[in-house]
Amino acid sequence: METNVTSQRAATNAGLEHPANVEQFGYKQELKRSLSFWDLLIYGLIFMVPIAPFGIYGYVAQGSFGMVSLAYLIGMVGMVFTALSYARMSEAFPIAGSVYSYAQRGINEHVGFFAGWVILLDYILIPSLLYLISASALGAIIPEIPSYVWLLIFIGINTVINIFGIEITAKANKIILILQLLILAVFITAAVIAVAKGVNGATFTFKPLYDKAHFSIGTVMGAVSIAVLSFLGFDAVSTLAEETNGGKKAIGRSIVFSLLVIGIMFIVQTWVAALLWPDYTTFENADVAFYQIAELAGGPWLKWTTIIATALAWGIANSLVAQAAISRILYSMARDKKLPGILAKVHSKYKTPYMSVLIVAAISLIVTLSFSSHIASLSSLVNFGALTAFLFLHLSVINYFLRKQKSKDYLNHLLYPLIGFMIIGYVWYSLDAASKQFRFIWMGIGIVYMIYLKLTKKNASIAGDL
Repeated sequence: METNVTSQRAATNAGLEHPANVEQFGYKQELKRSLSFWDLLIYGLIFMVPIAPFGIYGYVAQGSFGMVSLAYLIGMVGMVFTALSYARMSEAFPIAGSVYSYAQRGINEHVGFFAGWVILLDYILIPSLLYLISASALGAIIPEIPSYVWLLIFIGINTVINIFGIEITAKANKIILILQLLILAVFITAAVIAVAKGVNGATFTFKPLYDKAHFSIGTVMGAVSIAVLSFLGFDAVSTLAEETNGGKKAIGRSIVFSLLVIGIMFIVQTWVAALLWPDYTTFENADVAFYQIAELAGGPWLKWTTIIATALAWGIANSLVAQAAISRILYSMARDKKLPGILAKVHSKYKTPYMSVLIVAAISLIVTLSFSSHIASLSSLVNFGALTAFLFLHLSVINYFLRKQKSKDYLNHLLYPLIGFMIIGYVWYSLDAASKQFRFIWMGIGIVYMIYLKLTKKNASIAGDL
């Protein structure tokens, strides 16, 4: 372990330019490097899902009093500053582990553990949430098939693909992304034509972005706390730092670009949807609000197409990369002896953290069966984990570059992360009561576990107080 500490200190003392290899941080290159910048960009787009608003549109529209596009715009702005912080830290530390690794080295190992603990909550629960939403959508089409059958199918497919290798995951992502973009293009085209014809009394207006009669910062930010669920995942690109061959800047560039591209998609599709159905109070059911709009725009065929697309996008595409992301975080923490060593096992042939992949599959099955009728509660827990981790990230940038590296780049290393911290902090504060109550329980468990590691001397130092 002393070798790790010495190597880490040497890398840090070299300045802000770190070689893009894990040996500089005391690790062995075990995962296969095969991903390009474009693979990472596609990975980010797939994780966020270009058609993500389809599944939660009704809730965002009602929560924002119809200003659904504004909610997504604010969410994108806040996430852009977070993406910039990911870019800075991924350049300094091009290793797997995401916020866990960044906070560990940017602040200290104890904060790093805690950041990893809260991001675990996000990543572990995300696949389960995606499976449940997908199974629910397909259940509306084929009610004869029990939801647990769909859950087993989704979990099984994704687990096999993730064990076989990140290259197969990347290839599958490209195909799924193309299909999603085609469906999104069809919907937008049909909706624009319907608005132009005045269907359902639709007219062009800026109200989806700003409605003076109903605007209040508290109301909109409450809706943003729901809308950010669509953005969660861009950060998962950072977990693939040890599997990219595009250099240390590839991670940061792909994170920022994927976020900007997906944000524009979200704003456009929710804008035309809001124009076509301006009275957000008349939805039959918030769960299927978007599908009602799709039927209005193009008929029953478009309604069923969007339902199937949502189910496959969330149940296969999104959850596929979600499982890949959390398995890398588990691998990274286990490698540092913060979690059981079995999670750090790498497949001899496929060079993937297969034991972590299998553990995530088992957890996903248990969680989906436990929360099958509590999707809203599960969504709140996911948001809490992600937003808390983002707060740690921004603090890591400021502490590492300004205090440890004595950087004078106050724009990138102070102003941007500070703005991101304030925006994310406000959204975090706007989360519902259920997630706020649970956060104390999860944090308490994390503190107890960290104390256990210290007492049993399993919390060997990796980063130290650099």
